[in-house]
Amino acid sequence: MRKNFGAKPWTYPQPVFIVGTYDEQGNADAMNAAWGGIDYDDRLNLCLSAGHKTVKNLLATKAFTVSMGTVEQMTACDYVGITSGNSVEDKVARAGWHTVKSEFVNAPVIEELPMTVECELVSYDAETCHLVGRIVNVSADESILDDKGKIDPAKLRPIVFDPVHNDYLAVGEKVGNAFSDGKKLK
Repeated sequence: MRKNFGAKPWTYPQPVFIVGTYDEQGNADAMNAAWGGIDYDDRLNLCLSAGHKTVKNLLATKAFTVSMGTVEQMTACDYVGITSGNSVEDKVARAGWHTVKSEFVNAPVIEELPMTVECELVSYDAETCHLVGRIVNVSADESILDDKGKIDPAKLRPIVFDPVHNDYLAVGEKVGNAFSDGKKLK
């Protein structure tokens, strides 16, 4: 038997994306956004309301970064989600984060978050809160790379958002091989 909950924004996993921008004076800002994902090879989509300082910034600069929240940085990731850049100017510094300018877009890379997707703004619809960015680059700190030079999720230790319980969960164990295990049923 199933229980019906009605229309809810409940899917698993919901990544903990940290969106980074610069304001027009070059000050870094960041926010936590769980509703997002990839829909083309080079397109990242987010649901962000127009009132966020981060949205105002990216509309002005036409660029933003998206870093993966991590177990080690969970408290800081939550902080930038519950604190508005409209009222706290130095929230990135208060989170304990340091930034460097992306080599590819006019947006900050947060040094403490080891994986970052660097994007140019494609479109934003304030009515639906739908943001689309074109992925220009993905950068990763060497500390999270495996011996083949690829990102190792076990070293990255990304977190996801549980919208049912309002929890953060660590991404866990490997359970299979994509594009392979299903061949057993052919």
